[in-house]
Amino acid sequence: MTTSAGAVRAPAASRDWNALIRDVSEGRWIDPDTGKPAIVPFKTIRIEDKLSGAEGDLVHSVLPAERYAVVADENTYDVMGAAVAAALGGRAEVVVLKHPHADEAEIRSLREKTRHVDALVAVGSGTINDLCKYVTAGDGRSYCVFGTAPSMNGYTSTTASITLDSGLKTTQPAHAAKGVFLDIGVSAEAPQYLIAAGFGDSLCRPTAQVDWLFSHRLLATRYGTAPYVLQVEDEADMLARSADLGVRDHEAIGVLHRILTLGGLGISVVGMSHPGSMGEHQISHWIDSFAGERHPGTVHGQQVGVASVTMARLQEMILASPNAPQIRATQFDEAAIRSRYPAAAVEDCLTASRRKAMDAAAAARFNATLERIWPELRAELQAVAMPSATLAAHLRAAGGGASAEEIGMDRALYRDAVRYSKEMRDRYSMLDLAADMGILEDFIAEEC
Repeated sequence: MTTSAGAVRAPAASRDWNALIRDVSEGRWIDPDTGKPAIVPFKTIRIEDKLSGAEGDLVHSVLPAERYAVVADENTYDVMGAAVAAALGGRAEVVVLKHPHADEAEIRSLREKTRHVDALVAVGSGTINDLCKYVTAGDGRSYCVFGTAPSMNGYTSTTASITLDSGLKTTQPAHAAKGVFLDIGVSAEAPQYLIAAGFGDSLCRPTAQVDWLFSHRLLATRYGTAPYVLQVEDEADMLARSADLGVRDHEAIGVLHRILTLGGLGISVVGMSHPGSMGEHQISHWIDSFAGERHPGTVHGQQVGVASVTMARLQEMILASPNAPQIRATQFDEAAIRSRYPAAAVEDCLTASRRKAMDAAAAARFNATLERIWPELRAELQAVAMPSATLAAHLRAAGGGASAEEIGMDRALYRDAVRYSKEMRDRYSMLDLAADMGILEDFIAEEC
């Protein structure tokens, strides 16, 4: 059914949204890297056309408890939190957070507000899920989550994105939700920017894979294909429906939820976030950590979408040459780093930068290896890449932005993020490669 822009397209027919997902969660899917069944900590994942009326039974089936706290924000309480609380009756109390942030101060506050209950029921998306996940992981309780938007892949992740008191945004170990419940009808009513944000978060697959595979070949970091094998069919389906996401098509929202879920499960399979978090995520994390008053209020997935387009441009520029890149010793300026960041974050940034800095001898070894394997490596990386123009076109079709300006971000802020974000993580991406080649500044001037 065709609708006007902004309206929701109803489902044409029900389908089994949990196919493949169920195989992974129940231990039947074979990891291609090991030849053994993949083991993930998520045992109950339900993506359904509609969950209304089943909320109480779903919670009790995975999280039996005497006392619950239903945790939501002011928007998600109205959307779904009130129904979940009502379904749990007298066993539940409601905690509505006003403009929450997934930071250490909010974590301390939420832990105190809910310390007398047995389990948490998160109703929301990225921030609410990360808060409940991290709080319960820290004190030994359990939680489940009702997602209200297809805005990120963290519903099926055992890590949480937490901003430290220092201002540094980090990925912290947490634990799995006892149940992940996703109502496609509810998600189709989410603000369009959140739908586009989830799409943007999923579009990092090619740029993260190129960065991770490059790091594996040159620096012997661990690498696995399982996360990408899990997503390959759904990625093609999702890209074919990008314009449908722009009109909130029910089927397209379901496909987006599937690939976000599979992306999270892929991270669980390999036990690390590298498959979906490399250079493009560093750019987004830097913005969230250090933009300060310049931050325009954009959400993570919006930033990742734009950063994925930027990283794809950088990667295709480097891969266009038949000649192997050559680097110099890393230009490490401790004084500049100390001047750039709050005192509480400086040592973390210095540690991350030192871990991947190369002196002249290391750079020479790196160049020799790259020269020897470049023809094969170049073809291998191009095979998993996606053109930046393709990523940008799909983002715009889904109602998102493909440049800093298109998501309302100051261009100078975004350039700073591309320039400096490599300093906050020890993962070697093509941002590091471009800096060590001496071409990053020219790229920023021309492309950002």
